[in-house]
Amino acid sequence: MYRTWLAYRTKSFGPAHQKSDIMRFMGRALFSIQTAAFTRESISDLQKHLRSVAPPEQTAEQHSAWDETIVVLHHVLTRLEMDGHLFFEFAVPRLGSRIDVVLVMKHVVFVLEFKTGTGNTSAAAVDQVMDYALDLRYFHQTSHHAVIAPVLVTASERKAPEVKTDPLDERLLQVAITSPSHVHDYVQDVVSNTAGEILDPSAWESGAYEPTPTIIEAARALYRGHSVTEITRSSAGGSDLASTAASLLDVITATRESGEKAICFVTGVPGAGKTLIGLNLATTKVDVEERQDCVYLSGNGPLVAVLREALVRDAVEQAKRLGKRKRKGEASHGVKAFIQNVHHFRDDCIKTTDAPHERIVVFDEAQRAWDLQQTRTFMKQKKGIPDFDQSEPEFLISCLDRHSGWAVIVCLVGNGQEINRGEAGITAWLEACATRFSAWKVYASPHLSENEERAHEPLKALSQLGMFTASPNLHLTASVRSFRSDTVSAFVNALLHFEPSAAQLYRSFQENFPIVLTRDVTAAKDWVRHHARGSERYGILASSAAQRLRPYAIDVTSKINPVHWFLNGKSDVRSSYFLESVATEFDVQGLELDWTCIAWDADFRHRLDDHHWQQYSFRGDRWENVKNPTRQAYQVNAYRVLLTRARQGMVICVPPGSTKDHTRQPAFYDGTYSYLRSVGIQEL
Repeated sequence: MYRTWLAYRTKSFGPAHQKSDIMRFMGRALFSIQTAAFTRESISDLQKHLRSVAPPEQTAEQHSAWDETIVVLHHVLTRLEMDGHLFFEFAVPRLGSRIDVVLVMKHVVFVLEFKTGTGNTSAAAVDQVMDYALDLRYFHQTSHHAVIAPVLVTASERKAPEVKTDPLDERLLQVAITSPSHVHDYVQDVVSNTAGEILDPSAWESGAYEPTPTIIEAARALYRGHSVTEITRSSAGGSDLASTAASLLDVITATRESGEKAICFVTGVPGAGKTLIGLNLATTKVDVEERQDCVYLSGNGPLVAVLREALVRDAVEQAKRLGKRKRKGEASHGVKAFIQNVHHFRDDCIKTTDAPHERIVVFDEAQRAWDLQQTRTFMKQKKGIPDFDQSEPEFLISCLDRHSGWAVIVCLVGNGQEINRGEAGITAWLEACATRFSAWKVYASPHLSENEERAHEPLKALSQLGMFTASPNLHLTASVRSFRSDTVSAFVNALLHFEPSAAQLYRSFQENFPIVLTRDVTAAKDWVRHHARGSERYGILASSAAQRLRPYAIDVTSKINPVHWFLNGKSDVRSSYFLESVATEFDVQGLELDWTCIAWDADFRHRLDDHHWQQYSFRGDRWENVKNPTRQAYQVNAYRVLLTRARQGMVICVPPGSTKDHTRQPAFYDGTYSYLRSVGIQEL
């Protein structure tokens, strides 16, 4: 009669970093039962059974909530003359949560969230149940074509809710907020007023779950103990990620056993999950008998700050759910050991000649490490060290080289991501290995030199020295940022380089990944608000050189706090949701939003007479040409970053300018708008 998954506890309720594949093979619900069997049992027996399979960490408050849920469902299902299936505590690994109850009945999947103890009908509670519904719609294979009905059941008495379809998805209903007394009528109304293929509950539950988490969601899930294969979809890069993760572990294991040292370069297309690979490695135990001694390092300050804060908040919230109290300071201790700023790691190594504590170090965005000149300038001005003779890559390798015995460096390498002066690129890492660290073995895919033309010669030298091993699995070929389309990054690249394929690529994904064009800032803001559902995040982005958007209340000189902007809720004016604060390429690199509004200024203009970008910086009261090739490349990359931050769609706003303002002449903007429209981008 009962179908329980006691082993599920090792996944969702086990200690942090505990690994298991049980959910993939056995089931995602803590307790599953047919509605007919449910109604035949007494309420007390059902309550006892659910408590018996509950994890030991479950609090008395949660037990009480379950008891109330069973009372409500027993009353509802006893009156319904339809067969169905109940799934209690249905796991959603991507969100790190569990749905209270899923009811599969006929062609409908009811997502039921019970707030009967608190009467909570806040916007956050409504967003929560919609998030669950969207997770099933997007990522649960057997839910793709079902009718999904999110329901928030609250203690307060309310009128019976109407059956309303989501304006953007006819098979997804709007959240129904109802009291226990109206659940029966609402379930009956939904089944009667919608249509679809009858679902087999067993087949529905066993449907593949292939999520595409944001990097913040991924960090939370990995830190809790999920594996990269559980939180990524195999149909869009997940198999790539699994193969790359396995290849890295193979290199680490072999290197540790041989007592040697190795450096691995992981490359891939934008949004392919390189950061995800790094975080996965930092949470993977190389040897369960040995402390993992692995740290994830990034020079991207906003990324480090946002991920750290997200993990700290999550740890505090998880403790609260278990009836415990954990202070943020206590939670942050472990998080700081897991994710660090590369510059702090570097500075610690300057203070001592001892080997660092970690033997495995992941450097994210390794191509952005400083060249010799930038490092020397910094060391002289900030550290009082004159005549420093190493680039940042060379110095960082030397830090791990201090270890007696094995050590592994993993460099995550982006393509077209250089946006700051003094970035050394991959070449500096390769040259350091070839000229100074000949004992180190180098692993990379044959695609490594495609990221940077200068890398070809040092790679050739490493091969001749017998130091280089080609590993195709260290290149990620598919984007996992957008679960709607994996060709958006290719489109952006074609768009920025005036390639004819841009129009064709746009047509291939426009239905699933909408990109639209407008000249009205207000209309652009309304578009992202309209398309975002649940807690899907949206915000305004602009180039750091976009100095003349201020008349439209878009001021890139007013710096955001990325923690507030990316993590705070809809009621916080500092959050991205308010569409008041604008983030630049420096704030969002490595992070993403569901929906973006790109404000395109006159710093990056298209000429009407040929395929050519005119590039400017604003100085004083006028625009000045950017003539330096390196700065020009950085500006192209800035727009590449901005245009590849969206997971689900974006609106591009090119303002009309003003004939009354010499810095915003319409001619500065008209060429860009015409070009984007000529590619086929639809106008609002």
